[in-house]
Amino acid sequence: MATLLRGARWAAIATFCAGYPILSHLAAADPSPDLFDAAVAIAPLIGLALVLAWRSPQRAWMLLLCLAGSATLYGMAGWLVQHYNWVFLLQHAGIQALLGLAFGRTLRAGQVPMVSRFATIVHGHLSPALARYTRQVTWAWTLYFGAMTALSLLLFWLAPVAVWSAFANLLNLPLLILMFAAEYAARLFLLAPADRAGPLEAIRAYRQAGSGGQPPSS
Repeated sequence: MATLLRGARWAAIATFCAGYPILSHLAAADPSPDLFDAAVAIAPLIGLALVLAWRSPQRAWMLLLCLAGSATLYGMAGWLVQHYNWVFLLQHAGIQALLGLAFGRTLRAGQVPMVSRFATIVHGHLSPALARYTRQVTWAWTLYFGAMTALSLLLFWLAPVAVWSAFANLLNLPLLILMFAAEYAARLFLLAPADRAGPLEAIRAYRQAGSGGQPPSS
């Protein structure tokens, strides 16, 4: 039963990751926007608010606050329909900017680069070559997210909304996968076998870091 539930959860996640960008693109590029298009834009924010409210120690009050906020948004339906693409922009450019900031701030003096933290979870101890490489990869991810943020803002400002939406909604995940693939290829080419980690090990490291896990002792 546990395996079945886990499989169903991953299937739901995969369906959402594949389906929501397409639905978002259709909503953003709709020449005659309506309340449904605005609802597609605002749904992730409401969903996140509900999850945080459900996990809050003050669950009942926070859920009531979410309900009041949703009612307020419904009362602003006309304004939302006119400006819902700004919500899409906030989600895409905002997330890219926050990720770039998260990676970039770990490059400051006295900080451990983000990718070095992940590598430490996998390896326990970093060789000089791996420490140097993971710092360079942290720079690469910082520049990637910065470039994505800048392109999103420029396209939203200068290009038709359908062009911006194709970049932000349809190309976002393929570009991210391409970046991971390029980094993995560089890892195979530049690092000794003992310093390499496979994709599954990297995913486990990201999950452990996200849950506050500690690196293994060397």
